[in-house]
Amino acid sequence: MNILQQICARKRIEVEQQKQEMPFEYLKDYLNLTAHQTISFKSALCNSQTGIIAEFKRKSPSKGWINLDAVAKTVVKAYAEAGAAAVSILTDAEFFGGRFFDFKKARKVVDYIPFLRKDFIVDEYQIYQSKVLGADVILLIAACLTQDEVKRFTTIAHQLDLEVLLEIHNESELAYIQSDIDVVGINNRDLKTFQTDIQRTIDLANHIPSEYVKISESGLSKPETVLQLRQCGFQGFLMGENFMKTDHPALALKQFISALQ
Repeated sequence: MNILQQICARKRIEVEQQKQEMPFEYLKDYLNLTAHQTISFKSALCNSQTGIIAEFKRKSPSKGWINLDAVAKTVVKAYAEAGAAAVSILTDAEFFGGRFFDFKKARKVVDYIPFLRKDFIVDEYQIYQSKVLGADVILLIAACLTQDEVKRFTTIAHQLDLEVLLEIHNESELAYIQSDIDVVGINNRDLKTFQTDIQRTIDLANHIPSEYVKISESGLSKPETVLQLRQCGFQGFLMGENFMKTDHPALALKQFISALQ
């Protein structure tokens, strides 16, 4: 199996374990205790001068540990203060070093910009889980799902007042773009090989209807690249490793935004 297939196979096992620990009907009961009012991810990107979605990521399958000791609530609060349009927090433990605890703690200290729950959604259980955690938007990766699953999961997300970021990587996945998708993301990194190619992303963007808000994900490290992508119609830029590999991620974000301006 390639890396993506390994991650998805492991994720299905994890979800079944989580269902044993917290049965679906009990998880749904927690929805009534969720006080967070959803903040529109799509609107935040459309109204932002930077479009930067700053990611909290400790680890990646290709690079190993990036920032082992980072404290989520501290980094995320500083990201928000530095001017991030939105925040992405990884919750996958085995491959990305994420934790639910990170998401919940960060949500408690920042309640005025949208949070993306970054994970590999393979089961509707995870969508309810995302709502309970305090997410505003979930990620659906076309390479992990069927078109019918994307449609069904999007419907469930909207019923829970969550938005959906659909991630694609190649032309064959353009068929996954449906009318009710909120934002379309193009991953510059091939999740099967973990190689990045910005030009391939630019070419693919031309096939996405103009009514969709588009974001570029992964492998972004230079302000010049973001400016180039803006000219191609991108309104959001998901960046994590570029900031997280430094001792002060929010300062790196602030300097990046300054360079853009």
